[in-house]
Amino acid sequence: MKDKIYIFDTTLRDGEQVPGCQLSTPEKVEIAKQLELLGVDIIEAGFPISSPMDFNSVVQISKAVKEPTICALTRAVERDIEVAAEALKYTKRPRIHTGIGASDYHIKYKFNSTRDKIIERGVAAVKYAKKFVEDIEFYCEDSGRAENEYLARMVEAVIAAGATVVNIPDTTGYCTPESYGEKIRYLMENVKGVHKAILSCHCHNDLGLATANTLAGIRNGARQVEVTINGIGERAGNTSLEEIAMIIKTHKHLNFETQLDTRRIYPLSLLVSKMMRMPVQPNKAIIGRNAFAHSSGIHQDGVLKYRENYEIMAPEDVGVPQNSIVLTARSGKAALSYHLERLGYGKLEKPQLEKIYQKFLDLADSKKDLSDDDLIVLMEGKLSESKIELNHLQVLCGDPVRPIATISVEVNGEQFEATADGNGPVNASLRAIDKIIGKGIFLEEYLVQAMANGSKDTGKVHMQVKYQEQLYYGFGVDEDIVMASVKAYLNACNKMPLAIKRKVEVLS
Repeated sequence: MKDKIYIFDTTLRDGEQVPGCQLSTPEKVEIAKQLELLGVDIIEAGFPISSPMDFNSVVQISKAVKEPTICALTRAVERDIEVAAEALKYTKRPRIHTGIGASDYHIKYKFNSTRDKIIERGVAAVKYAKKFVEDIEFYCEDSGRAENEYLARMVEAVIAAGATVVNIPDTTGYCTPESYGEKIRYLMENVKGVHKAILSCHCHNDLGLATANTLAGIRNGARQVEVTINGIGERAGNTSLEEIAMIIKTHKHLNFETQLDTRRIYPLSLLVSKMMRMPVQPNKAIIGRNAFAHSSGIHQDGVLKYRENYEIMAPEDVGVPQNSIVLTARSGKAALSYHLERLGYGKLEKPQLEKIYQKFLDLADSKKDLSDDDLIVLMEGKLSESKIELNHLQVLCGDPVRPIATISVEVNGEQFEATADGNGPVNASLRAIDKIIGKGIFLEEYLVQAMANGSKDTGKVHMQVKYQEQLYYGFGVDEDIVMASVKAYLNACNKMPLAIKRKVEVLS
């Protein structure tokens, strides 16, 4: 029998504390609904006393989400607890998350108090919260730096007062896996009544150890993990939901399980990244755009022969449509042969492949990566007859004018022009392009980067788009960020299968 690990998602509370990543109430509700479909057990919906919008968000999420427990954060203050209880009155499974500092740093410098008085305040908060809801989680803030014997006294006292879950946060990301695991083990062995409650891991990533510490925690007796989508959160972030979920799924010998539908991880990652305007780093484990990409010739050959040579999980398991074999100067003959077969050239004989490969290396040395059109040139064929080239772009926007874009492109030697509006100049421009080249292209990721400094800086845009379940990447550079975005979009479209470009129609 596997032990269940409860997934406590705090994307909408701790994750939203990232500067510049605040969400509106409708955005929070949309993410909460997707978290419910993902299968998380608890959603920490907000800190109701902190602002009217946070209060309303907890109320609306409580109304919109039915299955997960909805949790609201408070300090060990009666008014906080009252407001949280009011915000949670519509939820089917309410939980109040209250607590206080446990380390001497907090006791002395934050509260100017004593150890005994802090425990008294914690116990009083639990008893007061218990008057409103049955499910009470207590956080011993800065447990990572708390002395274990004192921490055990605090945990024992709040469990006796009625806490159903006790959170052991490594608030500052100070712990190592060994010390955090030992801390959880100490509590499991020395707290009277510890089995009347669940111990929870809430780890921060200041030293890059959040996931490792969380894993150490559950291996030593904790049964709840507090995580965020994409690992977002205060400072360096929190334990990443996708990392701990896939560790549990991949390492079956750990004998843990969750109720997550992991195939929903990647789409939800994209949604959170988009709504918070916080791009995911390309090499991020599980959900970064390079997580299932292979460019080394040795790796490509191994993956093409047997995927598990270099992939310990299938991309489909986390909702990524497929892995990608990227053609670069480091690619080998196996990758080149794979892409040529995909383009319809069949399996080449060794002498012919060797000849093409040498030409491929010469071209690859001068380019960062090669497109399908580059391969067609190598095979002495023609570039796509309907290659899309930008002629001009005109955008009108500004308050109170709704953004309108008019774009002209050349496709297969013909001129096409279309006009569209949108919720911004970039959106209007891309919608105008879609009117020309057709529907069915979905923008999955959009990243803008400055190449230097100053108001006249050149901007670089990276896009990831999906067409027919395939992902394509586009890049554009221009001093005008709207123009850079259009260039990136067309760059991605020009990498798509030739079939879409042979069916160009102007849509009314």
